[in-house]
Order: sequence, then structure tokens, then C-alpha cells
Amino acid sequence: MKKLMIGILCCVWLGVFSAAAQCAAKNEAIQPGERLTYELKFNWKFIWKKVGTASMKIDAANYNNKSGYVIDLLTKGSKQADFFFKMRDTLTCYVSEQLEPLYFRKAAEEGKRHTVDEAWFSYKDGVSHVKQRRTWRSHNRPTQEMEYSDSRCIFDMLSILLQARSFDPTSYKKGDKILFPMATGKQVEEQTLIYRGKKNFKAENDVKYRCLVFSLVEYDKKGKEKEVITFYVTDDKNHLPVRLDLYLNFGSAKAFLQSIEGNRHPLTSIIKD
Repeated sequence: MKKLMIGILCCVWLGVFSAAAQCAAKNEAIQPGERLTYELKFNWKFIWKKVGTASMKIDAANYNNKSGYVIDLLTKGSKQADFFFKMRDTLTCYVSEQLEPLYFRKAAEEGKRHTVDEAWFSYKDGVSHVKQRRTWRSHNRPTQEMEYSDSRCIFDMLSILLQARSFDPTSYKKGDKILFPMATGKQVEEQTLIYRGKKNFKAENDVKYRCLVFSLVEYDKKGKEKEVITFYVTDDKNHLPVRLDLYLNFGSAKAFLQSIEGNRHPLTSIIKD
């Protein structure tokens, strides 16, 4: 499920941030009132089964007297999926009007594991700082805390989504790699995305999109590349993910965009026959 969450959020990463920890950016893509829903499917013996849904919304908000935006993401397993593995994840983050990350929270109930991850962001002298905390609501484990600083921008799983959507990918070439640090609530992880080029995708409702294709990859101890997620992002100013292919240790899964409301720009990536 961690890979699924990272995939849904990272698939709109379409720009390279500068080395300095100046995290402010001009908002070119989002607006309050945007609503997205996804259908999650899992492959079981050559049959694709619906296993849950995901929904995401953006609204205007204030955090510590700073005006900006709040984004909420909820993933929920179906009743059938709950029989094998219960999943309830709720993510929330606040960013400034310049899309700087301010606060992140993830409450996760996955099987018998129940945790709350939090991250607080601050900036001083060109350096980005994050304080993180993981609270266990199961297994009687102690609270974990850590702090981290970097000369680059540090993002969480949601704030990276908001800022990245405003970047222009027209200069990308096949094979370009995008590297960035991401706070998970427990640690800061280095993430790698690779641009694969453009491809058309026909959704289940017969709508055809012109897409940018990216891959989230991992590397083993020998440096060998392993594909984790392949995703399709609309080739327009919205940069919305319409499909994700996930390669898991126990099978494969897919996420399909079901509905869009309140998008800021027209969906010019739709191909009309």
C-alpha cells in the first residue's frame, strides 16, 4: 500500500526543483474545489478485481496564520478486500499560497497495523528543515521522532503533488531522471522517477488521453533498477494521473481515474476521434 500511495502522488511530479531550499513556487495548475476519484484493481489469477477506491480534494485553508491550501487523500478497501486485508489511509497536508509544505499527517490502518505519521516543515538561511513523528496506535511500540535538514527542498507525499503540477515538462527527453527527497513521517527517502516518453491511453469509459509516461524505480544493492510503478499523466496544464500500473511483490495492481471535478484548465489532452 505504501507503493500505491507514493505512486498516486508522485505520478504528477513533472519538474526538477533547484538545489537551493527556496521552496516557494507559482501556482499554475490547482484551485480550491478540485475533486478526483480513482478505482483500485488487483490482479488475481488472470482476473482483475476491484479492491477499493481513492479520493482526493483541494480546498483553501489557513495554517498558523498562513493562507494557502489543504489537500486530503483517502484510500479505502472494499468489503471483499477487507476480508483479506483491511486498508484505511487518510492523508492531509497544508501548504502556503506559494505551495511551500507546512504540515503533513497520515493516519494509516493497514491490516493490524495502525500508525499516525506527522511532519512539520520550516525554513532558515536557505536550508529546509523537517521534524517528524510516528505514533503507534497498535503493537504497543514507542513513539518515534527524527529531524532532518537539506539544502534541497524536502516534500511530503502530498505537497510534492501540489507544487510539481505547475512545472513545464516540455524540455524532457526519454530517460531523464528526476531525484528528490521525501519525508514519510518516519524518515526522509530519496525517490527516483524516469521519464519514458508519450503514449495514448484509452480509459474504461472510452475517453482517450494523450499522456506523459513516468516510472517510479528502486535500486538494489548492486544498483540494478527495478520498476515499481508506471503511470500515465495528462499532457495538459492540469497534469492529472489517469492510470497507474503497480508491480508488487505479491502480484500487480492498477488505479484508474474515475471522475474529475473543479479542474482549473480544460482537458486538452483528450483525443477526439
